[in-house]
Amino acid sequence: MSRRYTWANILRGALIYTAGDTVAALLLGDFLWSRLLGISLVGATLYAFEIPNYFNWIERQVATRKRGPASLQKTLLAILYFNPLWIARHLFFIELFSGHWQSLSWDLLRVASISFLVNIPLSLLGNYVIQNVVRLPWRFFASAVFSALMAIYYALSIVFF
Repeated sequence: MSRRYTWANILRGALIYTAGDTVAALLLGDFLWSRLLGISLVGATLYAFEIPNYFNWIERQVATRKRGPASLQKTLLAILYFNPLWIARHLFFIELFSGHWQSLSWDLLRVASISFLVNIPLSLLGNYVIQNVVRLPWRFFASAVFSALMAIYYALSIVFF
């Protein structure tokens, strides 16, 4: 099994996740250098390693399926990956790097679960496009951009709603 941890993905992970989170932090008046550097580190390491490898695994799982069932399976497997636990882990990193120690609790899982449920339609659409339109070498890039846009959306929804 080949691992997909490339310099291009390291750079993309560091820059794109950081850009989306920084815009969200600025909109909320929560910008911190420690948060910027921490999210950059997570994007360049953990996300740049695990997401492309998971997308590669998805591709291998559906390789023998017909186009229609494969498209649905790829989308559902992507949604399965970006589940409430993944969202809670990301929120954990944000709170950790922001120095909000009091916010590091199981409540992050509750918030992540609600966020996941509310955004299922948008996540289905976004992940369908990423998994079925974008070529495999560019899926991590597309997924990171989608995640960055979602981070900005969450910040705006907090401000406006």
